[in-house]
Amino acid sequence: MGKRILTGSFVALITPFADDGSVDIEGFGKLIEFQAQNGTSAVLIMGSTGEVSLLSNEERHRVIAETVPFKRFGLPLFYGCTANNTRATIAMVKFAATQGADGAVITAPSYIYAPVDAAVAYFLEVADASPIPVGIYNNPIRVGTDLPADAIIRLAEHPNIVIDKEAMARPGQIAQILASGRQLSLMCCDSPNLGLVPAVMSLGGHGTANMTGNIAPREMAIISKPWKTHQDAVNFRETYLRILPLIQFTYSKVNPVPVKSLARVLGLPAGVLRKPYLNMTGRALRAGLDVVKRLGLAQQYGFRVREDLIGEDAPGEPAGTSVTAPAAIGSGACFIR
Repeated sequence: MGKRILTGSFVALITPFADDGSVDIEGFGKLIEFQAQNGTSAVLIMGSTGEVSLLSNEERHRVIAETVPFKRFGLPLFYGCTANNTRATIAMVKFAATQGADGAVITAPSYIYAPVDAAVAYFLEVADASPIPVGIYNNPIRVGTDLPADAIIRLAEHPNIVIDKEAMARPGQIAQILASGRQLSLMCCDSPNLGLVPAVMSLGGHGTANMTGNIAPREMAIISKPWKTHQDAVNFRETYLRILPLIQFTYSKVNPVPVKSLARVLGLPAGVLRKPYLNMTGRALRAGLDVVKRLGLAQQYGFRVREDLIGEDAPGEPAGTSVTAPAAIGSGACFIR
């Protein structure tokens, strides 16, 4: 039986926290429903956008066990299952499977800078042991290991590896992987600095694994739709250029600081970032809200804007760069672990 090829917008959710700092499970339910109603193809819970490295093992187990019941038909729930070694990663993947997760996404363990051969062996060992489909994430900026095209193509031969999510800046690698003809969903991070989204979609890629979809899921669904007709390409170009200021904002500081800070101001279940992260405030955060208003997203999604949560500029915080839409369109680094 062939692999199920995931296409479209794969949104890495923020992790909502309650006022006491605990994980807000009810908030997760609301965020998942928001994605289900707005064209998202799949959701990743506890990626780096979900502050996974700041969650305890017990919290991770709780999130998996208590969010799986929020599944909606047609919206698979994947979970970030990377741990600090192979055995622990396998244990997390197996736990997710027992709870009913649709799949797991893993990177090479962070900080160790695993050489490519060791990383490939790690991915294969986890895939061999996993009862559920596995997505691999090539994220050299965050973990220090950069998988070349031939390593990805080799991993794609494994029947349990179904997604390759790329966050490197080599469009040529995207072409090599797609040209290999392997059965694999090839997606990319929505970072405008890496510039992979136009390359992936124009070469026949399957979508994006993104964090901007936390704020603008319908727009990211359009951007992430595989091109089958000329109109798909036109829709991509128009939507991508229109929404680019928001994407630029969500990558204006380390993930997930901008997207979660903005989500909180927009009235989405979010809470504050877990320390040592600090919420974006003042003019830097105001710039993101201004983009949302200019694009008409607050009205479109019915966001309940809380401007009282913007706060003052952080001490020593530069004013930042104003984010504006391209004049021709009118008003209106990615890390999943």
